[in-house]
Amino acid sequence: MFVALQQDVFGAIIWMVVLFGFFIMYPRLMLSQAIWQLEQSARKLEAMSDRANVLATKKSGNRNAKKDIDRFTEFFVIEPSSLDPFGIVRKIDQLIRQTENRFHEFTDSIAKGKSWQEKRELDYALRAAIGLKQLAKIVRHFVEMSKKFKNWQLALLIRMQMPLIEKIAEGEFKGAQAFMNGWPVGDSIGPLIAVSFLKKSKPIAEDVVAGEETIEGRRCVILKASGPVPSLGRIDEAIERIFKKHKIAHVVTIDAAQKLEGEKSGSVAEGVGFAMGGIGQREIIENTLLPKKMPIDSIAIKVGMEEAIMPMLMGIYNAVQEGQEAVKRSVRRVPKGKKILVIGVGNSCGIPNDNKNLDSVKKIVQKLNAKMIKEEKESKKGGWF
Repeated sequence: MFVALQQDVFGAIIWMVVLFGFFIMYPRLMLSQAIWQLEQSARKLEAMSDRANVLATKKSGNRNAKKDIDRFTEFFVIEPSSLDPFGIVRKIDQLIRQTENRFHEFTDSIAKGKSWQEKRELDYALRAAIGLKQLAKIVRHFVEMSKKFKNWQLALLIRMQMPLIEKIAEGEFKGAQAFMNGWPVGDSIGPLIAVSFLKKSKPIAEDVVAGEETIEGRRCVILKASGPVPSLGRIDEAIERIFKKHKIAHVVTIDAAQKLEGEKSGSVAEGVGFAMGGIGQREIIENTLLPKKMPIDSIAIKVGMEEAIMPMLMGIYNAVQEGQEAVKRSVRRVPKGKKILVIGVGNSCGIPNDNKNLDSVKKIVQKLNAKMIKEEKESKKGGWF
């Protein structure tokens, strides 16, 4: 009996020692596991960033440009002070113009033998590469911070965000490929719907084309960024010139908008207000239109966060017909005899300036969509592990 009691006490002591050791070692094991997983993710993003820079180097046609491109992807823009908010929009617009000039200067310097279109494609590919580089740097920062301070909570926080970050990074990388090849991206759906009404156009402002067409018995001025090169255009300048030349009674905007999870990519929603992402131009445009009490209809084509910059998928392309019907509904609400401004907002990469060659756009999207489906099937092969 004494021996049995002694064994029970000895077993309890061993159990307490194991339990105590577990309490000490468990957080360290969890930290090590989290850091290891983050390290793999950081290396993956860094490799993806380097691949984007290599692709940009090949696009430039200059084998010695890799070092310059690596340096340029560290480019940043400092937000102007908003302590005194008066004139903040003009300050932002000035910085955006300076940024555009810097990109043009850089692409001119590394791709001297390339055409203007190829330089513009490289220009926008570099913008995606910069976004990818920043994501890789942020993840690396948190990995090193977690290692330095042995902070499990910090590692866990960034680890929970990694699926979203990797999805965005993948979108940026595929966006860089799309811009380099002049393929339509998800954000091109606005210009695509607008140009589907446009038989003929001409330049009206910096990187913007326009033309007049009749829709539902009403005269419409149709506006979009110039394509098929990647371009967002100075829509604000184009609007100012159109309002000086035409008596506009109504404005209709078409743009890609971020969908919520559970919403279908390519679904169409209608509302009011000037549909335009980013900052700078939209504020300038609203300062022009809203004091005139100008009615503004907004047509939004829902796309995922990463789908906006990725090559356009068929689910988004198929929204063209429904988007056209939404434009027609907006136009029909305006009395006959009034002139309407229809604006396709977004990047015109891969989108022509008239509706004569839209079949080629569809063929490209179908080809890219089939390729993406094939890649997804290949990635799912390999069993549970």
